[in-house]
Amino acid sequence: MLLLIKEVFIWLGIFLSVVGLFLTSWIVIPAPIYSLLPLGVGAPEVCHWLLLLNALALAVSFLGMRGNWLQYVALGMSAVGISLSMLPLLQISSVQQQMQSAMQNELGKDYLTSSSEKFGRSHPFSLLDAFQGIHTDEIRYTPNIEFASPDGVPLRLNIYRPPQVGKYPGVIVIHGGGWQSGSPANNAEFSRYLAARGYTVLAIAYRYAPTYKFPAQLDDIYSALTFIQEHAAEYETDIDRIVLLGRSAGGHLAMLAAYQQDILPIRAVISYYGPFNLTQGYREPPTPDPLNVRSVLEDFLGGTPDQLPEQYTKASPISYANRPLPPTLLIHGNRDHIVQIFFARQMFQALQTSGNQAILLEIPWAEHAFDYIFNGPSNQLALYHTERFLAWALKAKV
Repeated sequence: MLLLIKEVFIWLGIFLSVVGLFLTSWIVIPAPIYSLLPLGVGAPEVCHWLLLLNALALAVSFLGMRGNWLQYVALGMSAVGISLSMLPLLQISSVQQQMQSAMQNELGKDYLTSSSEKFGRSHPFSLLDAFQGIHTDEIRYTPNIEFASPDGVPLRLNIYRPPQVGKYPGVIVIHGGGWQSGSPANNAEFSRYLAARGYTVLAIAYRYAPTYKFPAQLDDIYSALTFIQEHAAEYETDIDRIVLLGRSAGGHLAMLAAYQQDILPIRAVISYYGPFNLTQGYREPPTPDPLNVRSVLEDFLGGTPDQLPEQYTKASPISYANRPLPPTLLIHGNRDHIVQIFFARQMFQALQTSGNQAILLEIPWAEHAFDYIFNGPSNQLALYHTERFLAWALKAKV
C-alpha cells in the first residue's frame, strides 16, 4: 500500500511539474500565435497562483522521492517554475518607485496635497487582493443607452454611477479590440470600481472595421461626446470635469479625440497600451506578431501606408503631439507584442518636447491587455496611479 501511494506521488509530482512549468514559462516566452496570446497576457498576472502550483509540484515530487531520474527532472522543473513565477513579484517594489517618481517628476511632489479624494487603493499592490480579488462597492448601473445610429448601426453606452444621486466628474471609457470588436461592457470591473470612487463612468461603443473604415470610429466618439454634453444633467456628469480613457484601439481613439475635438473641455486623457504611430507600426511590426498588426491596420485604414499615407498620418496620435494638448497618462507593458514599448517612449518624448504634460508608466513583465486580469499585479499598480492621476486632473477648480 505504501509503495502504491509513493507511485501516485511520483506521477502526480511529474504531472504537476510539467503543467506548472508550461504555464509559468509564458511569463518570459512571447506568444507566437494569437491562440496562445491569452497565456502570454495572463501568466504574469496570475504569477502568485503559479507560484503556489509550482511549490505544490515541488512538495509532491519530494514526498514521492525514490531516486528515479524522472523525479529529479520534476524537482528541477518545479524549481525553475518557482523562480519564473517570482519574477513579477520581486520587481513590484522597484517598479512602484519608478512609477511614483514619474508621477512626481511631472506633476510635482505635492500634486495630491490639496486633494480630498479617498482612494480605494491605499497601497500599490496587495497580495491578499491578488488572491481574493479587488472589492468594489455598490453602484448604479444603466446599460444600453442609444446615443447614435449612423448608417442604421445602433451605438450604445453604459453608465456607472455612485450610489448617491449627485453631480460627478466624468470618465469616458473607450474599449479596445483592434477597432474590429469589443463592447462597452468590457472591463466592467474597472468601470464599477471608478463609479464607487465618485465618478460617472460612461463606456461607449463605435462602429467596427473593416466594414467601417477610419475616421468612422472617431466620428462615433464625437457623437458620444455630443450626446453626453446634451444629457450631462440627466446622467449626473460635471461637463467641465471630463477625462477620456481607452485601452488599445480605445486608447488610440481616446488620444485622437482629446487631441482634436472641441466638443467638451477634456481635462486629460489616459491610454492603456494604445498605438501611437500607425505608419511606423505597420513598417516595424512586433516579433513575434500574434495579432498580424499589418492586417489589422489595413482593415482599419483601408490599405497600406504607401497607398494611404495621409490617412495613416491623420490616424496617428503622434502627429498631433506638437500642439498644446491635455495632460496625458500612458501605461504600457514592456513585453507588449501588439504595440511595442518603444512607440510609447516615442510618444512620451514627443509630448514632453512640445511642452505638454505627459507621464509614461512602464510595467516590465506586462503584455498587451494586462489589465483584463483585474486583480493582477500589473493592474493593481496601474489602478493605483490611475486613481491619483484622475484625482489630480479632475480636482475642482478654485
